[in-house]
Amino acid sequence: MSERHSGFLVKAAAIMFIGMMLIPLGDTAGKLLTSTKGVAPEFVAWSRFFIGAVLIFCLMGGKGFEFSILKQWRIWFRAIFIVICITSILTALKTEPISNVFAAIFIGPILSYFFSSWFLGERITLARTVLLFISFCGVLAVVKPSLNMSPGMVYALLAGFSYGAFLVASKWVADCANAKTLLMSQLIIGAIVLLPFGVKEIPPLTMSIGWLVVLSALASALGNLFLILANQMVDASRLAPLIYAQLLSASGLGILVFQEFPDYLDFVGLLLLLGSGFGSFFLGTDKQQKTK
Repeated sequence: MSERHSGFLVKAAAIMFIGMMLIPLGDTAGKLLTSTKGVAPEFVAWSRFFIGAVLIFCLMGGKGFEFSILKQWRIWFRAIFIVICITSILTALKTEPISNVFAAIFIGPILSYFFSSWFLGERITLARTVLLFISFCGVLAVVKPSLNMSPGMVYALLAGFSYGAFLVASKWVADCANAKTLLMSQLIIGAIVLLPFGVKEIPPLTMSIGWLVVLSALASALGNLFLILANQMVDASRLAPLIYAQLLSASGLGILVFQEFPDYLDFVGLLLLLGSGFGSFFLGTDKQQKTK
């Protein structure tokens, strides 16, 4: 691996890592809104899409977005999955620890891996399959599926399934537009779809609620923007495992803000998820070095 390429990888990884820290920060603000301020998840979700769309549009300088892409049904089909995902996350966060919700969501990349093979013809490797099996064990340890599972964890799993479908759909529509346009399209569609529900649930806009609404939207939008910027610098497959860094941020914020300490099984599950995620990253790095 050349020194220049190595430098690009480190820089891209740092940008993505910051982005992965920001996304749980946005959900922490969302949890504060739904669990302590009594704000409806539907409003938090709608405001996140609406404010995010305005922010990204301004950062793009009002240029570069082709509104004609909104005429394509595949773009709407993809966006609906992220709308379900975000709304389900915020509903789950009303009652569940933030680290547990994020752990459940990580069933999404596992499902995406296999569904991308079946529907899009992507290659499956033994090493990656083993690592994802370890991830799945981590999800099971945290979620503890049973007939008595709490409604909040059911919503968290729904978010994970929706996220997996969203990842597959994103690969399916990758030829429709660049990454920034796809991000902008999902924000606009999310704001449109959730508008009736969000407007219906508008809370009293006090200062404490207002800044949390803005923080929830900005942290989420910037986190996803950093993800796109990092993937533009380096092959996305090299950085994909770094999405597991969200678990570090979610766990830390859960402890600091909500005093949510993982129990033994939660801790083991989080370690399995982190280990398999970063193991996949270093496995990819080693393979890349061997081919240079």
